[in-house]
Amino acid sequence: MAIEIMDAQMLKKAFIAGAYNLERNKDYINELNVFPVPDGDTGSNMSLTIMAAAKDVGALENPTIESLAKVMSSGSLRGARGNSGVILSQLLRGFCKEIKDKNDITVSVLADGFVRGVETAYKAVMKPKEGTILTVAKGMAEKACEMAEKKVSIVEFSEAVIAYGDEVLAKTPDMLPVLKEAGVVDSGGQGLMEFLKGAYNAITGKENVDLSNVAKGAARPVADAKVSAEDIDVSHIKFGYCTEFIILLDKEFNMDTEREFKKYLTSIGDSLVVVSDDEIVKVHVHTNHPGLAFEKALEFGQLTSMKIDNMREEHREKVIMEQDRAIAAQKEKEEKQKEEPKKQFGFVAVSVGEGLKKIFKDLGVDHIIEGGQTMNPSTEDVLEAISAVNADTVFVLPNNKNIILAANQAANIEEEKKVIVIPSKTIPQGINAMIGFNPEEDISSNEENMKDAMSAIASGQVTYAVRDTSIDGKEIKTGDYMGIDDDGIKSVGADINSVMVELIKEMSDEDSELLSVYYGSDVKPDEADNMQKLLEEKFPDYEMEFHAGDQPVYYYIVSVE
Repeated sequence: MAIEIMDAQMLKKAFIAGAYNLERNKDYINELNVFPVPDGDTGSNMSLTIMAAAKDVGALENPTIESLAKVMSSGSLRGARGNSGVILSQLLRGFCKEIKDKNDITVSVLADGFVRGVETAYKAVMKPKEGTILTVAKGMAEKACEMAEKKVSIVEFSEAVIAYGDEVLAKTPDMLPVLKEAGVVDSGGQGLMEFLKGAYNAITGKENVDLSNVAKGAARPVADAKVSAEDIDVSHIKFGYCTEFIILLDKEFNMDTEREFKKYLTSIGDSLVVVSDDEIVKVHVHTNHPGLAFEKALEFGQLTSMKIDNMREEHREKVIMEQDRAIAAQKEKEEKQKEEPKKQFGFVAVSVGEGLKKIFKDLGVDHIIEGGQTMNPSTEDVLEAISAVNADTVFVLPNNKNIILAANQAANIEEEKKVIVIPSKTIPQGINAMIGFNPEEDISSNEENMKDAMSAIASGQVTYAVRDTSIDGKEIKTGDYMGIDDDGIKSVGADINSVMVELIKEMSDEDSELLSVYYGSDVKPDEADNMQKLLEEKFPDYEMEFHAGDQPVYYYIVSVE
């Protein structure tokens, strides 16, 4: 197929098809996260980022390259979530800057767009790390320049660039030892490849995009304009049931058997993941016929841990939830604007759990963004929170390393207020940063004080493993408790008490004096009391504080100072 020029309509179809392909494969991408914690969300973050832009793109009825570039860039920037989502938005931002004044897209324009996208993304990351989505993007940009020097069609160009991207992605475990140890490629790089492969399928006609369906979901929710569940389009979800189960093998399951089994499951679905050992086979597949998957699996043994989720219904619920959040945020903003007078300093913090939110409020935080490890807020969420704070200068506490880039992006977009992002990576760092604030000092002094206070503590958390793996030299089994500090996994075991004690020992030194513990929603008060007694016995020289944080995912969040 000799396509020499891509017009605006083709670019629109390619972008939306790429977004949908990333959306379809987000669960698989989530599975590639290195740490086996219950918060693997790279695929979800990238999907939410790109779909925010896809809805705006779908709403353009008669697009030009310029109008497409504008909404592709702004939509992804504001919708960006997590580090991978922000980097994806920056890649798109640079690409769009390059193409916005072009009438048509040629191979040369595409190559220049790839290069500028990579340059923009690298500049947005303070300490770029190789073996990530950035490396994959850079490799494809280099290949794009090479192909642009040849007389090739857009299809030939795309095939070569994508093939090389896959090659670079396959090498990411050699660049990052942690990927090799976990036996995975970089999840962000995989997400980028899924987006580009979807776009390629649209260009070559392998996937037809119904643009009218996209436009249905394009309008952003506003107060008093609620959309009902019936009006939410789910036609882009090809396979409606996320199906998971484990086969307890009673027959031989060799490589040939596994290949045939995968072939069958692929014929009835997608997003397939099959992991086997001598005794069990773990299966994940998206399909419209879960029963057929179960029937086929029963040929090899008994089934257990069967789980079916209706993704169309989940999508509707997610849209309604985001709409309700937008309405609530709008109303809160309107109420805030009525208040007086404007303060000199204001504060925004990201947190989840009633106990932790109360702690931040008591320390002077004006606005809490509901979110954290499993719910990374978008750049737009941060912007709305900043807008809701009636102050000249707003300090933002991300309290999670995967939210810092989105917060920085919001700070760069905000024009009316001065925004200072304090790069807190954990809840304890955010709490200490607030304690370090002095209302009598100026902006720069407070920024320095808050960062100093934040760096004075070691922080950690205890959670559970969601899969078997080997990382940081430790063998981890599904369901094990894990103690994780600022540097990685420090303790693993089946006993939460032992894991907690070992974690605190690893975090402590001869100068440690204060231990603060925030217990989560899955910890009962008597369990927290018993843990406090144990820690008082094991660490008698510490001053100790216990608080009900009510946070999900993490049984305990701890800090040592």
